[in-house]
Amino acid sequence: MALTEINFDGIVGPSHNYAGLSLGNLAATAHAGNVSSPRAAALQGIAKMRANKALGLVQGFFLPLPRPNARYLTHLAADAATDRGLIAGAWSASSMWTANAATVSPAPDTADGKCHLTVANLVTMPHRAHEWPDTLRQLQVAFSDKAHFAVHDPVPPSFGDEGAANHMRLTAGHGQPGLEVFVYGRSGGRFPARQHEQASRIVARQHRLDPERVLFIEQNPDAIAAGAFHNDVVSVANERVLFTHEQAFADPAAAYEAIRARFPAVEIVEVPASAVSLEEAIRTYLFNAQLLSLPEGEMALVIPTEADESSAVRGWLDRMLASNGPIRRVIPVDVKQSMANGGGPACLRLRVVADPATVDPRFLLDDEKADRIERVIARHWPEQIDPADLGSPSLEKTVQDARSHLLDALDLAKLAGSESA
Repeated sequence: MALTEINFDGIVGPSHNYAGLSLGNLAATAHAGNVSSPRAAALQGIAKMRANKALGLVQGFFLPLPRPNARYLTHLAADAATDRGLIAGAWSASSMWTANAATVSPAPDTADGKCHLTVANLVTMPHRAHEWPDTLRQLQVAFSDKAHFAVHDPVPPSFGDEGAANHMRLTAGHGQPGLEVFVYGRSGGRFPARQHEQASRIVARQHRLDPERVLFIEQNPDAIAAGAFHNDVVSVANERVLFTHEQAFADPAAAYEAIRARFPAVEIVEVPASAVSLEEAIRTYLFNAQLLSLPEGEMALVIPTEADESSAVRGWLDRMLASNGPIRRVIPVDVKQSMANGGGPACLRLRVVADPATVDPRFLLDDEKADRIERVIARHWPEQIDPADLGSPSLEKTVQDARSHLLDALDLAKLAGSESA
């Protein structure tokens, strides 16, 4: 079985809007009330997928979830005139950020030799907490081969779990056993800490990981307070490389020592605050990048154009490249619509190490399928959405019809209905 890393990007849904629902996500709240461009956002996402595929990488995708979530609104007894925040939550297209879909442990790390996926409960934010039933159903279809995958229900909602956005893996190669690093936060600061330590420990046990190859590290509360609502806003890992901001962890020296003790081959590329401030790292999403192993053996960092346009960030990246370190290429990508809602290139993808032949092929991208998806988006996705229009019957029909056309185009009509309560 040929194990490889597959990046599953979320197709930006037709209800993509800027309602500003995510407390602690500075970009999302800063753009609250702005008019969004769902069609442009979705096409930007497909272009990113095409670019990664052109690098020789295996690319997958997940579908937008059913929106608006009528069952969710019924359950809340929401009033369209007065409960505008609840209405917006039911329309949220936040499932596009598939880094929050689940936590994934590849087969080489697990006791039963299967790839384990635990869907995230996302309980900290109401607009996301109703995602998991539909996400779970999609994961169960995409990874239905029970000989190779185990897909788990979420951990109990008393323990906040945000999925792979707070999980990293270090390994000599994607198909080899690795060290899984779970990063958690502690409550009490300016913004809520979304990843609970016990949620991480439950996932590790559920995935049957070797305790000697697992670490639990606390996120720096100053980073959370500065707007790093997930660890992947300040740190990212790939194979032997940990690319991190100096202020990512509560105790960086202890974190590095613990990582080196269990994975001595690690190469830590630390960006000092004196070169790129924590605030600038968060504003530009330097670390919310895709750190990728290219087929020719080099590592590339796919960054948002906002990072490339920052003089501080670009200056540091140029010095890094000149130093002949482990990251040899920097590739800017335009995901401005996603960035304005608080999600960069890494937010848009879930990494799954598996044999592509074991994945439902309907979820794997090729050029013809990308063409098909783009045609549906160009024809059916709304050009713009004003948050004030959420709840409109005509917009609701447009959004639902758009998703239905996509499901039909991909032979996935079985996912048409919602499982959310």
